[in-house]
Amino acid sequence: MTIDEPIRINKYLSAAGFCSRRRADSLIDEGRVTIDGKIALKGTMVTPEQIVYVDGIPVENKDRKDILLLVNKPKGIVCTAQSKEENNIIDFLNYPRRIYPVGRLDKDSRGLILMTNVGELHNEITSVSNMHEKEYIVTVNKRIDAGFIKNMSEGVYLKDLEQMTLPAQVKKLSERTMSIVLHEGKNRQIRRMCNALSYRVLDLKRIRIMHFLLDGIEEGSYREATKDEWERLGSKFNKPKDEIS
Repeated sequence: MTIDEPIRINKYLSAAGFCSRRRADSLIDEGRVTIDGKIALKGTMVTPEQIVYVDGIPVENKDRKDILLLVNKPKGIVCTAQSKEENNIIDFLNYPRRIYPVGRLDKDSRGLILMTNVGELHNEITSVSNMHEKEYIVTVNKRIDAGFIKNMSEGVYLKDLEQMTLPAQVKKLSERTMSIVLHEGKNRQIRRMCNALSYRVLDLKRIRIMHFLLDGIEEGSYREATKDEWERLGSKFNKPKDEIS
């Protein structure tokens, strides 16, 4: 979609391949659509220079090349697309095209974060209902015992959120280090779980999201998803060979 003159916001979303005009009107009524950070209203016109967001995710040209990067994020980098945030991942990567993080990995953690320009892909991977696996290596401040592993595996009640975490796969790797596989992604979840059990996280590294692995990516670097990795996402996101770098 190329815009040469202002068009109505619902037509913009439809032409971008994001949704139908009727669905666009519903999203606008729900206050989920913004233009350059301002909430859109029905009939609002979009100019070529403006950026449209739905649920905080930029809506891109449907004819663009789809991008999916695997990034090894260092500690201290914030996973946000907001340029005003100091040490944000967008400025850190300095990628030549507009992309944004899929989900989050908190500032004090390191490891794998996915970056994309595909809104549907973001929704597919981050939706809790899809139960996608995310694997971490975690080092804590004291010896890991059987009771700790049992509680982390069965779920921990987070008092500040008034919620129980979902069951997880937890394995002790050494006296103070474990691997944990989650199927959800509450903010700073593993740290909160450990704190609730009187443990403190010293180091947290994500090594896998679904079938995407951190292996071979140096800290602070990234690589593009392979054709095979795209295909494993399902037919909705399959890319012909000539569209994959």
